[in-house]
Amino acid sequence: MTLAQNLARIALGATMTAAGLTHLTVARDEFRAQVPSWFPVDEDIVVLASGAVEIGLGAAFAALPKRRRLVGGLLAAFFVAIFPGNIAQYVEGTSAFGLDTDQKRFARLFFQPVLVLWALWGGGLLRGRRGAVGDLP
Repeated sequence: MTLAQNLARIALGATMTAAGLTHLTVARDEFRAQVPSWFPVDEDIVVLASGAVEIGLGAAFAALPKRRRLVGGLLAAFFVAIFPGNIAQYVEGTSAFGLDTDQKRFARLFFQPVLVLWALWGGGLLRGRRGAVGDLP
């Protein structure tokens, strides 16, 4: 595990924890707008539940380095699981969080795989070169 991977793990964990907190507080309406119209669960329940999951996974990723592989894999799976919502936001033309054009909503779709890779790499599930300077146990 490199120093860069540890910093990436902590940064993503902190970001996810903060995002989860906004699900429950100041950005709740914005997140409700992103729940696909076809999803069969009340949008407020989805927002609260996904916020709780983000807080839990984010905090665990940042604070539990010995569990980084498990949590990194779960976080990557979470990003995959919510991707249909991003697609729905693009297809349905829903504006939220400044994504107010089709071009912006489309561009956002390409960021989700980056998050998946970030979680996998920060969790030590993707290998870089061995013996790199800054490797940590």
